[in-house]
Amino acid sequence: MNIDAWVWWLIGAAGLGIGLVITALPELGMLAVGAVAAAVVSGLGGGAVLQVAVFAIVSVALIVVVRPIAARHRSHQPQLATGIDALKGKQAVVLERVDGNGGRIKLAGEVWSARSLDTERAYEVGEEVDVVDIEGATALVM
Repeated sequence: MNIDAWVWWLIGAAGLGIGLVITALPELGMLAVGAVAAAVVSGLGGGAVLQVAVFAIVSVALIVVVRPIAARHRSHQPQLATGIDALKGKQAVVLERVDGNGGRIKLAGEVWSARSLDTERAYEVGEEVDVVDIEGATALVM
């Protein structure tokens, strides 16, 4: 049984795709795209040298162009803080006296348990405090 070269390129692309899924290395996906491009060249009647050249050029071009873009996107932190991070730095109103042992505040429309960051300091009802951190379900305030 004689299998055409384009089939071998597609088998190679599938193998690289499986490797991509298993290892999560994006470079394997770029190599798989290069193999598909070589399969197209083979299907159109290109010779072995042209197939390998197309595979190498497409794969290297994708790695050189896409990899730095992906690295830049991965390194940026999201601009919109969500969850607990969105509450840090917000102001709250004391509902029950807050000291080093505990208390209650109203933060972002919800009642939270709170504790003074400075254990010697106490905040009375009605005072505004700043949320420094969140530990579990307790806001640390000052």
